[in-house]
Amino acid sequence: MTLLRDDDLAAAFDRAAPSYDRMTAANPGYHGHLRRSAHRLCLPDEGSGLSVLDLGCGTGSSTRALLHAAPRATITGVDASAGMLERARAKTWPCSVTFVHAAAEGVGSTDAAGPHDAVFAAYLFRNLADPDLVLRTVRDLLRPGGRIAVHEYALSGRAVHRTVWNAVMRGLVVPWGRLHGDARLYEHLHRSVLAFDTADQFADRLHCAGFVDVQVLSLPGWQTGITHTFLAKRG
Repeated sequence: MTLLRDDDLAAAFDRAAPSYDRMTAANPGYHGHLRRSAHRLCLPDEGSGLSVLDLGCGTGSSTRALLHAAPRATITGVDASAGMLERARAKTWPCSVTFVHAAAEGVGSTDAAGPHDAVFAAYLFRNLADPDLVLRTVRDLLRPGGRIAVHEYALSGRAVHRTVWNAVMRGLVVPWGRLHGDARLYEHLHRSVLAFDTADQFADRLHCAGFVDVQVLSLPGWQTGITHTFLAKRG
């Protein structure tokens, strides 16, 4: 199967949006892991006076995690899928949260251009046609010393973690997608992780894009060695 990209991927997420939250709710630790990664940004004073970009916000689960970590920040959620954003906007938010419909590659020419004090990107980079371009774009949107946290499926490189990922996706997630008429999207999500960087390789991407103080932190439970928080700063 060819991986979905750009408009094709956005359209697939549009179709899956009505049932997407039910799928993620069935994933043990999904929301807790997002909150953990958001808290790892270590934004001071609950984010008071800070601007935070939630890039690839989807239906707003990552936005909610940011609010948990920094309830006094101004947060802008951006996503390429109109269907996912419709679900996000339908939820209850404080006035400090806004949403913008845009692809990650074009965020610099939208109202979400910043500058920002921090960027959070959950489950985004493995879905991009040009992750290096978007990392450079994000760096330019950050103020000097600004922080980025990338929450992403990026395998450790150990065979056992690849085996666990395949078992979970083939045994649970892809069949769930087929049941709801979204097989193509969930097959893409399965294969996108296998085709993406290892954790060390993505850390190297951050360095090459001009970020400093890069850290790679794993997450607990069945996702150990599968999902990581990548932390870095604009140099």
